[in-house]
Amino acid sequence: MKSKMKSDIVADWIKEQIKLGKWGSAGAKIPSQRVLADQFSVNRSTVVTALELLKKDGIIEGVMGKGTIIANDTWSLFASLPRSKDTQPSHPVETGIIDLSKGELAEDVFPDGYLNDVLARLSGKIHSLGYEERGGYEPLREAVAGYMTRQGTPVTPSSILIVSGAMQGLQLIASGLMERGASVFLEEPSYLYSIHTFQSLGMSLTGIEMDADGLVTADLQSKWRPNHPSALYTIPCFHNPTGIMMSESRRKEVLSFCAAHRLPIIEDDVYRELWLDSPPPPSLKSMDTNSNVLYIGSLSKTLSPGLRIGWVAGAEPVIERLANLKRQADYGTSSLSQRVASEWLEEGLYEHHLEYVRKELLKRRLEASASLERHLSGLADWRIPNGGFFIWLKLKQDISIKELYTEAVNEGILFHPGSIYTEGTSRSIRLSYGYAGPAQFEEGIRRLKKWIITLSK
Repeated sequence: MKSKMKSDIVADWIKEQIKLGKWGSAGAKIPSQRVLADQFSVNRSTVVTALELLKKDGIIEGVMGKGTIIANDTWSLFASLPRSKDTQPSHPVETGIIDLSKGELAEDVFPDGYLNDVLARLSGKIHSLGYEERGGYEPLREAVAGYMTRQGTPVTPSSILIVSGAMQGLQLIASGLMERGASVFLEEPSYLYSIHTFQSLGMSLTGIEMDADGLVTADLQSKWRPNHPSALYTIPCFHNPTGIMMSESRRKEVLSFCAAHRLPIIEDDVYRELWLDSPPPPSLKSMDTNSNVLYIGSLSKTLSPGLRIGWVAGAEPVIERLANLKRQADYGTSSLSQRVASEWLEEGLYEHHLEYVRKELLKRRLEASASLERHLSGLADWRIPNGGFFIWLKLKQDISIKELYTEAVNEGILFHPGSIYTEGTSRSIRLSYGYAGPAQFEEGIRRLKKWIITLSK
């Protein structure tokens, strides 16, 4: 085991003892370096490294004449304790990183000056930036409604709530509409496993099998329980992390089952407009005749994550309740961001922008596919998605993904281990071709190949 890994283990154990109060509270002395080294059968240098990590976190400090004492056993300790499943694997922040993990598009995918052009159009139009209506800036709600209607999902402005990104939409739905102890059905693997929004509110996640057409309705039926509060969360378009597109026939199956059993649906459709070969099937929301679907859209994946503009579309009484909750939480999404988004969506600017983005993303997908064929053919299986920017890579060798991740980070390569998207173990990793350029993607895959082969021996 590497010294770095040993020091992490020692540091985690010390934090656990402090959390449990084994050595007293703040101000109490912890065992000496020699005692700790003997206890773990490691060199004192390993213990010193571990203690330095804890000092950096503000948990311990060295005091002249007293040795090493507990400096903080509350917030600093809680902040540094490892969680059961990190949303984003930690990695060094430095230049030279080849980032195959980011779920966003690189700046060079967008046309030059795309944002400045819109900001220039707003010049002179903004006279104040006060709080907006509870549902959001009315012209933006009208623009979103018009955009969704043009895309085949007819909605009205009053059935839309503007939120600060899709994540806030999920949080509002979880906290405002669902019961503690409810079950959330979702594709497995799924993005929802990597966040704690629903679990933190006492809800359980139940994974549903997937095939090439999306979530398997028969598996959903076998796991659904009558008279138990539950909901279905699904990413039907270019699923995160697998990239799978739910077929139209499967969408109809899912809608039919959910309507018959009064199982509400959360449709996370933030990747819909990143199609590369042909437009996706109609949204679940567009085919819903029972007001059973809450639809989540966003500009973060296609325009700018920094704008923090998303929306929830649903039945008006539900939107009204969510709007009340949002007002209590933050008094509304940024007025400036809402005006920028409104300008984009009006007059077809956004659709024109998407045409450019798709062309650039298609080039990256072709290059990524070629890189995988050159380096990982025979070592892994994958499916090239019809859109989005994720490739779900399943390794054929029985190797430790954790070790592969560690070695990759040491070489400046970042990816997402499949374990953060499932409750069980996984021999898969998620790669993104949307952020790293083709040359970086090629180099990253070349280096990954080396470590896959090394670790499989």
